[in-house]
Amino acid sequence: MPLPVAQVQELRDRLSDRFRPWSRSAQFWVRAVDIYGSYKVCQLRAGFIRDEEEREAMWEQQHEIGAQKMYSLCSELGGLFLKAAQILGKPDLAPMAWVKRLVTLCDKAPATPIEVVREVVERQFCKSFDEIFDYFEVEPVGSASIAQVHRARLKSSKTDVAVKVQHPGAERLMMVDIRNMQAFALFLQKYDINFDMFSATKEMEKQICYEFDFVREARAMERIREFLRVTNKKPPVMVPRVIPGMISREVLVMEFIEGTPIMNLGNEMSKRGIDPGGKLAAMAKQKILTDLTLAYGQMILKDGFFHADPHPGNILICKNTEVALLDYGQVKEMPEDLRLAYANLVIAMADGDLSRNKEGLRELGLETSSIVDNELEELFELSLRMFDTRLPPGVTVLSPFAEDSSLTKVGVENFPEELFSVLRTIQLLRGLTVGMGLRFSCAQQWKPIAQEALLKAGRVQDVKSKRPRRNFLRRLF
Repeated sequence: MPLPVAQVQELRDRLSDRFRPWSRSAQFWVRAVDIYGSYKVCQLRAGFIRDEEEREAMWEQQHEIGAQKMYSLCSELGGLFLKAAQILGKPDLAPMAWVKRLVTLCDKAPATPIEVVREVVERQFCKSFDEIFDYFEVEPVGSASIAQVHRARLKSSKTDVAVKVQHPGAERLMMVDIRNMQAFALFLQKYDINFDMFSATKEMEKQICYEFDFVREARAMERIREFLRVTNKKPPVMVPRVIPGMISREVLVMEFIEGTPIMNLGNEMSKRGIDPGGKLAAMAKQKILTDLTLAYGQMILKDGFFHADPHPGNILICKNTEVALLDYGQVKEMPEDLRLAYANLVIAMADGDLSRNKEGLRELGLETSSIVDNELEELFELSLRMFDTRLPPGVTVLSPFAEDSSLTKVGVENFPEELFSVLRTIQLLRGLTVGMGLRFSCAQQWKPIAQEALLKAGRVQDVKSKRPRRNFLRRLF
């Protein structure tokens, strides 16, 4: 006797759910091997070409092909790969062809249907949709890999709010993705990249697990909001206020902040009759970057608890060039000894002190290996590439993994997982520096904060000013 149609459909759905992780893994590996293989072939071919211009043209063409393939992987698989696109889509970390393609993927995840959103909200708050909201915009303001955000108005307060709702089933697929990425990272660091990439993926796994708990996110948001309020006469960035009583593991309701995404800043200036390349725009960009960098410096060096998901989709520019920092699903708390060690490194970079820089890297727990004669200089340059935003004149790409990087001369055999969130923050700030056409050193801005942190911890000897190695800095910059 044939099964009823409903039972057949249910059986199909169960089989689809069971085999989906296997199918997803297969798609990832086929695409990853294709991208990796095409670059290795290009590398081999480039080795036989003596003309530099011809070789550069070959690489440019390869980057265009690789960018399209990576875009397809990230956009079609979604999930964790959208986060990978956010990390790679910065002008200081990837070829420009990749940046132009991947930067368009911010908040481009497929949206959960409104009917499912209603079910999730009602289940989490044990109330009907109409009891909670005066109105609820069907189209989300943005949809990312873990959740989507809708604009709505509460009946209780008549104020507009942002309602963050988790995508059902997203957590399971994320775990499949991270396992595949970890395996690929192990392969790359064994055969191609002299850097501990596996630790980066382990830290990513830890942070992603945290992101699925919106109660934790709400506590983090309130802690950072209060810290910045108490630390400054006027907080350098705006942090959304959580709506009391509207928090659950899968739904979070918070203040809605109006603003322009930082990626659209140039277009917004043009609409208002401001030349994006003029002096007025440069002053506004400088203020935006200074405020954002100050907030991160205070969070990292003074409190050790900071926003750890720094990508342009989480930054809004509001009236009077005020900066709003959104999405606190990923936050990081640095151990005290690591925070103070990083403060020591910041001062070494700001002063150009090569010996102190080496000491700072060792204190942070970085294990390096090198056979070069000028080890101190190479270690210092490596620190700048990883932990400062300054760029040499005319340079727009300063990736730690570039061919001319110090990583080709100094191997990083162990990199503390806790520092990858700091590394991502620096990459964001440097990417914004490049995108805004500015030259800016976060180490210079953070030096007084680092000194204050060391002084407060009783490490007075660390605050004593040492003579900078200006000749070396002049050669670099």
